[in-house]
Amino acid sequence: MLVLAICRICEPIAFMGIFPYVYFMIEDFHVTDDASRISFYAGMVTSAFTFAEFSTGLLWGRLSDKIGRKPVLLTGLAGTALSVLVFGFAPNLTVALLARAIGGLLNGNMGVLSSTVTELVTAKEHQPRAYTIMPVVWCLGSIIGPMIGGALARPCISYPSIFSPGTIWERYPYLLPNLFSALIVLVGVINGFLFLEETHAQKKMQRDRGLELGNWILSKFTGFGKCAESRDEKSKFSDREDEIQPLIDHDEQLPTYRTNENTPANSPRLRSASVPTLPQDSLDLTQSKAHMGVSISKTFTRPVVLNIISFGILAFHTMTFDQLLPVFLATAPPKDHVDTSLPLKFVGGFNLDSKTVGIILSIQGVYQLLINMFLVPKVLKHFGALRSFRFIAIAYFMLYLVTPYLVLLPPAYRMVGLAVVLAWKCTFQTIVYPSNAILTADNAPSRLALGTINGVAASTASLCRAFGPTISGILYSVGLKTGYSGLAWWSTALVAIGGAVVGLMIPDSATRPSSHDDQIATPDDDVEVAQPSRA
Repeated sequence: MLVLAICRICEPIAFMGIFPYVYFMIEDFHVTDDASRISFYAGMVTSAFTFAEFSTGLLWGRLSDKIGRKPVLLTGLAGTALSVLVFGFAPNLTVALLARAIGGLLNGNMGVLSSTVTELVTAKEHQPRAYTIMPVVWCLGSIIGPMIGGALARPCISYPSIFSPGTIWERYPYLLPNLFSALIVLVGVINGFLFLEETHAQKKMQRDRGLELGNWILSKFTGFGKCAESRDEKSKFSDREDEIQPLIDHDEQLPTYRTNENTPANSPRLRSASVPTLPQDSLDLTQSKAHMGVSISKTFTRPVVLNIISFGILAFHTMTFDQLLPVFLATAPPKDHVDTSLPLKFVGGFNLDSKTVGIILSIQGVYQLLINMFLVPKVLKHFGALRSFRFIAIAYFMLYLVTPYLVLLPPAYRMVGLAVVLAWKCTFQTIVYPSNAILTADNAPSRLALGTINGVAASTASLCRAFGPTISGILYSVGLKTGYSGLAWWSTALVAIGGAVVGLMIPDSATRPSSHDDQIATPDDDVEVAQPSRA
């Protein structure tokens, strides 16, 4: 999990790092003279990644079921590194959109990571803690990313004594934070190649030269153990075990002394016991062959489909908040007088610079990190995944109703109100996503189908994340022009209400009767093991 977490932290740094300066980046591209339309183009930049990720999410999920999780994860990280480099050199909006699309096309890690965690953590009592590790890592990345993005963007303006005008830093003012992100992602690729162990039931037994190299490197340092045994080492260990095993068990009778009445053919008890117990790897292969014959309808059962739909709706409105908030914080109050008619008609923004926006987003990440570590596991353990998910899904819409009214607070209380809203948002978001992941894993008919299920879920979420920023950007622009700056927020509240309706339809996996067709029998099922008689 530690190695996986190091791979995971690279992506939020690269993804969240653009939010503090994307508003100013669009300004520098001079694509529009209308300040109210900047939010629309900022939404396009965010959506380019998620639209592309949607188009390949299922492909990467299915590919991870065939070739393993590790190569797909490493490919996704490499695609992220390429994306941020191109984005840093973007001279115009077209190249920026292309760079983000490259990252989305080559990155299917969201669904594959969920499958990997599920394969690593099989005990239900460990799920509340385990499923919060990746959100904790995302929080760490969301602290570092915005902080670095806000601090390093436009260095010639922020640090003129260090970055002099006329250099590459003035020509490409957003290159420096993206170089930092690319370096972090490169560290993640190297870490994954050397130390990440394959978790796929079949592919984990194949030889991993990268893992062997990582073990060799660790062997040069005292105090470090191996990441995992390679296939050759496991085979050698198995061979040594075979050499020391007696040819005949001490409880087994010699063939000469067996009678016909005690043979498996004549004894139902011994006949059932004669079924050999397959080793785990053989069992995984048997389950994989059985799963290959399972139809799509048996893989995507009603609970699985409802979980995917609720995940998509959740991704839509949470991504909308994440994209709207920096724009909302950077929006300047209107120069011309706009008629105000409360409670609906009003216009305003916080008018903050990129550094301040980055600091606010980083503080938000710190809070998320703390509650992920100390609050979320206890909540999930006490209330369970389903009840936690349903409660938050029902209450989420109120957050979007309240947020636009922050600009109406007295200036001295605006930051206090913003802190309350961010704490509210972070608490809900950090509980609801692990809850949905646990529900998806519990409702999956087979663990060997997790790559496909999570791939579809990731594609659905990516599509919703793509539409969310674009639609909200359009509505925000319309709201600023018409005097209803809360329009985008209130529309998002309606989407959250729809998510609550779907969430209430998800059945409890603990009480749901399991279909016989969904279960894959193991050799130990309904087998009575005969104990040798010493009579």
